[in-house]
Formats: sequence, C-alpha cells, structure tokens
Amino acid sequence: MLKAVILIGGPQKGTRFRPLSFEVPKPLFPVAGVPMIQHHIEACAQVLHYVEKPSTFVSDVINCGIYLFSPEALKPLGDVFQRNQQDGQLEDSSGLWRGAGTIRLEQDVFSALAGQGQIYVYLTEGIWSQIKSAGSALYASRLYLGQYQLTHPERLAKHTPGGPRIRGNVYIHPTAKVAPSAVLGPNVSIGEGVTVGEGVRLRESIVLHGATLQEHTCVLHSIVGWGSTVGRWARVEGTPNDPNPNDPRAHMDSESLFKDGKLLPAITILGCRVRIPAEVLILNSIVLPHKELSRSFTNQIIL
Repeated sequence: MLKAVILIGGPQKGTRFRPLSFEVPKPLFPVAGVPMIQHHIEACAQVLHYVEKPSTFVSDVINCGIYLFSPEALKPLGDVFQRNQQDGQLEDSSGLWRGAGTIRLEQDVFSALAGQGQIYVYLTEGIWSQIKSAGSALYASRLYLGQYQLTHPERLAKHTPGGPRIRGNVYIHPTAKVAPSAVLGPNVSIGEGVTVGEGVRLRESIVLHGATLQEHTCVLHSIVGWGSTVGRWARVEGTPNDPNPNDPRAHMDSESLFKDGKLLPAITILGCRVRIPAEVLILNSIVLPHKELSRSFTNQIIL
C-alpha cells in the first residue's frame, strides 16, 4: 500500500472562505455532494506532469497547481536560497516584500527549469475552477454536477413517480427527506440529513448537512449552512457572479466583497445553525454562524 501526503494551504489562513470555513477546513467542504479533496483523490490516476499557467494570455491552458518532479528538480532550491540571502528582502511582482528565506516554487524554480528545457506539461480537457471565496464553491459545484454525467451518473438524482421534480443536474444524499411537491434544480446539491418541505423551490444552491427548508421556501443562488433553518414562505436569494465562458481571460472575481465602500451583490451564504423566520427576504447577504434573524436583510453582512 502506498501512502501519500497531500499538502494544502498557503501563506494566508483561509479567511476568504468564511463563514463556511468556521465549521470545516476548506478542502473538506462538500462540492457536488462529496468533500472537495475527494474529487482530487479520484482523479489521481490522471495526473502525469506539471502544468504551468502563462503570466499573460497565450492560450486557454492553465496551471492546475499539480506538480510531479524527481528529486533532481529540487537541487536549484539551494542556489535560490543562497542568492536570496545575499540580496536580503525581496520585492515580488505584486509589490509586496518577502523575506530572504521565502522561495516561490513557480517563479524561482520552475521558470529556471523551463528555460533549461527540463519542464514538460500534460494537457487535460478536465474541468478546473478556483475555490477561494465561499461563493465560488457554488460555481465549482455546477461544474462537477455536469461532470457527473460522464464520470458518476449514479450520483445524480432522477425523477421518480411520487418524488420531487428534478430539473437538470441535482445531487440528493440518500438520507435527505425531500417532499414530492418540491422542485429542485438545476445545479442543486442536498447534503446528509437535510429536510426539504412541501412546495420548496431550490435552484443553483448548496444545502449542507442537517439543514431544514420549511414549506414553500425559495432558495436561489445560495449556500445554506449546516443545521440552518429557513422558515415557511421565506426567500433566500443571491446574485450569480459566474465568469463569462466566452471570455478567455475570465476568472472568478473573489478578491474583494466590497467596491467603493458598498457590498457587491453576490451569492447569499448562511453560516452554521442560522435561523431565518417565516415570510422574510434574505438577499445578497452573508450571515455568520448561530444567528437568529427576525426580519428581512438586503446587501448585508450580519455579524
């Protein structure tokens, strides 16, 4: 049996994925019904070579951040370290200063190896999406639900007599209880132990473990957190911010929630164990965990 260490992380603390990362590490967040990292593990047999992303647009080929190299490829690390020690603090391309002990694998090592003809690429037609912010998980979920048509069709829900109406790609955990009059999809993922009441409309949304959607609620472009409750006739809605598929430079714009001091319209996110009362509207808002709301909110971050 082979053992592997999966390195996850970076210089930041994953704050952009809050409030969802308060409950689970980002790699364990379910996308299309299964933990994010499980998608990588299932695809491990397909990873052959390093794939690099050009700094300027020359094609639609991107760097998936997956590297395969021999120990000899690490020899330049010593040279880079010694050079950095002589130069002291360094300024990177973003204008930020970094310590001499910091070595950037792509810029400091791979660029040199590429110049020596020692880097190769493996081109794949598979899907790829960054998941930096909490809202970007919804876009990734749509991609994987579509991929299930080819890779795991058994994970997609199908319309059955006496069951809910299914539109497009939908994942429903076997333990979830969904009323037959509910309408689900497209791009809906329903987690373990979720309860979906009569007349509920779900579209472009993720509903996490143990959440309850009471009768006639409407949830669009939203993520409903673990154990949260949405009351009867309530509406939880966000604004999609998907990249333009016809623009070769398009990307998920997740660097900032604000512009000119105003909260940008985006995916609505309910943290863990949030309670939404009946007959209210939650629009383009982020609600942190364990909040019990009493009225409607629009374009708000509720702390």
